[in-house]
Amino acid sequence: KKKGHALISNERLTQSVTESLPYSLTNAQVRSFEEIKKDMAEPLAMMRLLQGDVGSGKTVVALLSMLVAVENGRQAAILAPTEILARQHFESLSEMLEGTNVNIAILTGRDKGKSRAKLLEELATGVIDILVGTHAIFQADVEYKNLCMAVIDEQHRFGVEQRMSLSAKGEEGLSMDILAMTATPIPRTLTLTVYGDMDVSRLDEKPPG
Repeated sequence: KKKGHALISNERLTQSVTESLPYSLTNAQVRSFEEIKKDMAEPLAMMRLLQGDVGSGKTVVALLSMLVAVENGRQAAILAPTEILARQHFESLSEMLEGTNVNIAILTGRDKGKSRAKLLEELATGVIDILVGTHAIFQADVEYKNLCMAVIDEQHRFGVEQRMSLSAKGEEGLSMDILAMTATPIPRTLTLTVYGDMDVSRLDEKPPG
């Protein structure tokens, strides 16, 4: 019910990336992305959980969702629980973004000194479209130009306070769209209990092979 950004996809980037993938999206990926797009187009904050086994293609859906924000001239971020996972995301997302003019960067606790200062400046001025990282991405001195969408990977590894610290990085007075991801299969009744504030999209099929 919180006021958020109405982000409507013009499909410029989402279509370009989808077409350049060496495979077709599964029906479950298409369905889940449509559910996310519908949420993002509403002037209310999205709180959606994307649930799917390892290998079901959550990362692609997360990227397409972040690109909806970028298509609207805004920034998006993806939060991972460990540096290894953050680097894996950065590599696979960079690969999928090849051939686009989308600027993606990574920030972890290991980044220090001049390189960190340069990255923070690019983030604050909007040069960086998508930021990948660990909890380092919502530290006090990290300022975004217009962050309005965040993906939280392995959502159960983060507490409510951490989620709120990230949300606070968005624009004043408006709540951020949040897409949480988990590979943990959760029965529907338990989902409603644990994630009562979230809508759920499920990737219930895997790509061929």
